[in-house]
Amino acid sequence: MDTLQSLIANHPFAKGLEPRLVRVLAESAMEKEFAAGEVILREGDGANRFYLILSGSVAIEVPTREKGNLQIQRIGAGEVLGWSWLFPPHYWNFNARAVEPTRAIFFYGTRLRGQCDEDADLGYELMKRFTQVMVERLQFTRSRLFERKAVQCIPGAER
Repeated sequence: MDTLQSLIANHPFAKGLEPRLVRVLAESAMEKEFAAGEVILREGDGANRFYLILSGSVAIEVPTREKGNLQIQRIGAGEVLGWSWLFPPHYWNFNARAVEPTRAIFFYGTRLRGQCDEDADLGYELMKRFTQVMVERLQFTRSRLFERKAVQCIPGAER
């Protein structure tokens, strides 16, 4: 457990988190590895977990009718995967797939949701941190959309 606690405490997502809260997180966590190409999350499935990425990389994708899965972002070590476990209706809004062998810390979100209801400090800290992740992902996606729109506006540019 000490190793897991130190992995969590040293991850950028948890930096500065009270040791007591790191212990609570570690009680609902385990290490997990994904092979290249392995699907981690599938849009529409129940969201009951999240991951702190330790190594490797993960493609966050949205399914499209025209082009199959469209990668909207690639994340790697030091980043977080999955926030839908925290917000109703608790279904994934995207797909996630390991691009290369990936090592992560898996958290049981369903259990943590209950603990957040009972422990306002834990709930507040996780809400602040996940909100920051969401804002960063939204800004990244926004900039990608503007880039694509700009390319489409250039006569002769590939679509």
